[in-house]
Amino acid sequence: MLYADARSVREERSKQRYALQDFSLVRVSLVKGKQVWRIGSIEAIDNFYHQAESKQARGSVVSVFRLLRRFLKGEEASDELFDFVVDGLKVLKTGDSNQFVAEVVQLRIMAYLGYVDDRQIPDQVRKTNPGELLKYDNKEISVVVDKLYVQAVESSHL
Repeated sequence: MLYADARSVREERSKQRYALQDFSLVRVSLVKGKQVWRIGSIEAIDNFYHQAESKQARGSVVSVFRLLRRFLKGEEASDELFDFVVDGLKVLKTGDSNQFVAEVVQLRIMAYLGYVDDRQIPDQVRKTNPGELLKYDNKEISVVVDKLYVQAVESSHL
């Protein structure tokens, strides 16, 4: 994740104003300035919050973005993490997901970032794609996922 400057995007004449909204997936061209990145052109692909089918789905989308803003620092590229987050958000915006799916997606993000040992995550949910996580929703796995997530957040000191 990186942050970039864009000039006059809130003005009505700006073609970028709809694409540069929170919770959006965009294709953007960036230019490195002296101190900050600047946005050149932008193309909106998806907005996970606006397409969420329920209040719970919107809450799940917001919690994933908060997690990313809290724990991602620097400008290192991670294609695998990016692909997983996009897949997770696509599932979370539908009404089919629940709190368990949101917790597993967040735990696996923490594992990608190195805050959780991947081997501690139950095998059923460690390698499963986000769309299939719902079938593993049970009390035992949920307790383990909750415990690992709390440990990861506490150990991060962020």
